[in-house]
Amino acid sequence: MSNKFQDCSQLLIDGEWVETSDRFPVENKYSGDVVANVCSATSELVDMAIDRAKNALMNSVPAPHERASILRGAAILLEENRSRFIELMVIEAGFTNTDAASEVMRAGLTLQLSADVAATLCGHSVPFGAHPGSEQRIGFTVHDPIGVVCAITPFNSPLNTVLHKVAPSFAAGNPTVLKPSPLTPLTSALLGKILLQAGMPKGYLHIVQGDQHVAERLLTNPDIAFFTFTGSTRVGRIIQGHVGLRRSQMELGSIASTILCADADLDRALPKIANAGFRKAGQVCTSVQRLYVSREVLADVVQRLTVLAQEMVAGDPRNEETRVGPMISEASAERVNDWICEAVSAGAVLHCGGQRNGRLVHPAVLTGVPFEADVWCSEVFGPVISVCPFDTLDEAIKAANDTEFGLAAGIFTRDLDNVRAAMSGLKFGTVQINETSSARADVMPFGGVKASGFGKEGPAYAAKEMTVERLIVLNP
Repeated sequence: MSNKFQDCSQLLIDGEWVETSDRFPVENKYSGDVVANVCSATSELVDMAIDRAKNALMNSVPAPHERASILRGAAILLEENRSRFIELMVIEAGFTNTDAASEVMRAGLTLQLSADVAATLCGHSVPFGAHPGSEQRIGFTVHDPIGVVCAITPFNSPLNTVLHKVAPSFAAGNPTVLKPSPLTPLTSALLGKILLQAGMPKGYLHIVQGDQHVAERLLTNPDIAFFTFTGSTRVGRIIQGHVGLRRSQMELGSIASTILCADADLDRALPKIANAGFRKAGQVCTSVQRLYVSREVLADVVQRLTVLAQEMVAGDPRNEETRVGPMISEASAERVNDWICEAVSAGAVLHCGGQRNGRLVHPAVLTGVPFEADVWCSEVFGPVISVCPFDTLDEAIKAANDTEFGLAAGIFTRDLDNVRAAMSGLKFGTVQINETSSARADVMPFGGVKASGFGKEGPAYAAKEMTVERLIVLNP
């Protein structure tokens, strides 16, 4: 085992790095080699982190300009440490160099956007003059920190999703207790180091690594005021069952669809679709899983998409030519491969890919998938695009909506009537026009409907959710 990343293996509690005797291994997702043994938090240490966070908030809240300065400083330090973050995510998350570099770039922007929010977060005036007898009153709202925030984050975005929770929380004046995925905890620890270096006050960030026992302790501690979680709908329901009347933001499961109309610019659309279906080995909640294609262009689309998929090299993520790295675990790769094989056995046509080599699954394009097949009706979370023809746009919209999920959808068309139909008809938290379901700018509000969750990410929106809005009324 290399000791290169052992300095990222500790817990962060009250500004200090803490060792524990109980540790768990973190693997290189391509080779399977252990790269670090990470400290696992005890229940007592989880409680300590929450208590110190609560005390930090009670003692002093940094001024908005101070919070903004710290976040901007962290963005500078992140860029200075860019190569180390990229190297670390390639190893512990299996990201390609391209995906890891994109993650760092977006994370820097998330920090900068959060800094802007810290400096400008404010309430609004209330028009008391609209109420007879209250003409002389003056009213306005203020946004106070909500309290201790618990952030539970996934493996598939170990830097930017963490910052979409930690940075807006701090922008709003809250301390955060972070539980990163045990599959990718090292990136969070490295991030913690640069946040401390940037001046994050003692007590405003705690990192408690570990598995289910850590999450359970966080959920049962009454001093947590707000929960923000990204992960599966199954786990989200468990968390919500513990949260009760406390507020939360949940970004959960998804079966994302993109619609390709006959009038679409295929030269523009198809490379976007291939990238959206296969980047990060398809382990993205908005990855294009279902592609609805107008029957008029079906044959051309399938042929061209197959070529694009075959050109995306699957292999060692350290190699510059690699475009699809390993899945997070061999079990995940085996599941995706099994689902593809089951669909083919049930009558689907596999146009390319699907073969598994360890944790690698080569990008797959399927047609004729039975609607009851797992690869169609369950969240694949792997490099698979299933193509389905449609004859009318209403038919495609109805089919895309036929899922318990509702995170994001996309449509490619040049027809304004099609745009209007998609805007009103697609029941998703985000509807992208002439983009895939997977397109995202970090400034935008991001969240789902139905079983895909509630609440919004995006620094301006998340920070406001992490506050208590109070009304102040002056009656002269």
